[in-house]
Amino acid sequence: MPVIEETLVDAPNVPPPIQRDYPARVVIHLETKEVVKEIADGVRYDFWTFNGSVPGPLMRVREGDTVELHLRNSPSSHMSHNIDMHAVMGPGGGAAATVTPPGHESVLRFKAMLPGIFIYHCATPPVPMHIANGMYGLILVEPAKGLPKVDHEYYVVQGDFYTSEPYHTPGLSTFDMKKLLLEQPTYVLFNGREDSLVGARALTSRAGDHVRLYFGDAGPNLVSSFHIIGQIFDDVNVEGGTLVNHNVQTTLVPAGGAAMIQFRTLVPGTYLLVDHSITRAFMQGALGQLIVQGPAAPELYQQVSSGPVAGGTVITSLPAAPVVSDDMADGKRIFTQICSVCHQADAMGLPGAFPPLAMSDFLNSDHKRAIGIVLHGLSGRITVNHTGYESVMPVFGNQLSDAEIAHVLTYVLNNFSNQGGAVTAEDVRKVRSAGKTAP
Repeated sequence: MPVIEETLVDAPNVPPPIQRDYPARVVIHLETKEVVKEIADGVRYDFWTFNGSVPGPLMRVREGDTVELHLRNSPSSHMSHNIDMHAVMGPGGGAAATVTPPGHESVLRFKAMLPGIFIYHCATPPVPMHIANGMYGLILVEPAKGLPKVDHEYYVVQGDFYTSEPYHTPGLSTFDMKKLLLEQPTYVLFNGREDSLVGARALTSRAGDHVRLYFGDAGPNLVSSFHIIGQIFDDVNVEGGTLVNHNVQTTLVPAGGAAMIQFRTLVPGTYLLVDHSITRAFMQGALGQLIVQGPAAPELYQQVSSGPVAGGTVITSLPAAPVVSDDMADGKRIFTQICSVCHQADAMGLPGAFPPLAMSDFLNSDHKRAIGIVLHGLSGRITVNHTGYESVMPVFGNQLSDAEIAHVLTYVLNNFSNQGGAVTAEDVRKVRSAGKTAP
């Protein structure tokens, strides 16, 4: 049997598809490491990891392969670690054979008998704590006949994190066992970090492409209602097995489970990856982006008009916004793709949840403050048009450029019955350089 050394890459990337039509002995090297890095902007956390990343790398083998896994525990680790792979048919999924103290290495050999996409995780007691600190990933066992060719493959794993400090508290956050036991996470994240899949790190595609997504839910507690806003999944391998469901809007992925999802990106734009237990997406971090490039597809999707309801009560005095420049057009694009998700297409917000941008005294009175909120986010109570709102505005400063922030604010200020005005990229640059200040 030929021997193949597996090449591993960090999420959301995956190793290339397997081209061979024969079994092999696949050698995989993993190292458990305890590393401190950002869980959100300005917030650090002591992660426990496989190969220094959350999730650990996706392992890709073929049905019938013999897998030889070398698990090394870094000498700098403070405790033993092991690995339970749901693709393994044997005691503990390999956990019993791979208990590895710091500075040691264990070797497990198993046969990949059944195709599918499977979670792996540390199973050293207390097991929930090891998973909650980031020790998980996916192993793909391709069917012997291979998988259909697609244009893009991506790898995303959701996990819930429990910190003693509130959401977005700057500095080093610490693990909270009580919150873990109560199943009350501070963060719910894709790939171990808030904004891990936005802006420059977003998934990408072109109109007309086929995309395959390997999605896992490590938990340790929460079930994921995975959805991409504006997409319908053509095929979903339910629970990572061979049963395929078609034309799926949202797929339920259990803690300790996975799904293989395939869909086409037909219309250009920015699409949001979310856990549709939607508070987790907009208030705890389970939010990513898929950016699709390509020509417009008006036969599939277009805005026909926007304005008052004829013969009825005026919902908003919003006129159809003329595109007076490329900058204004870009601002409209960003508003439609990002801002309207919470503030709604008419900018009227949602009562009790998201404040209006239309006719907003809060927005019109202080453009510099508005820039700071888009850059750095906002959490807490504010008053807009004499009404109080208690919600969370995500941080967009790391996914939008200075010019994009200027364009979208200028677009909003000059539409939705606001008072007008202009924000420039230089204005945004100055606020960004000044750092985060209280609004």
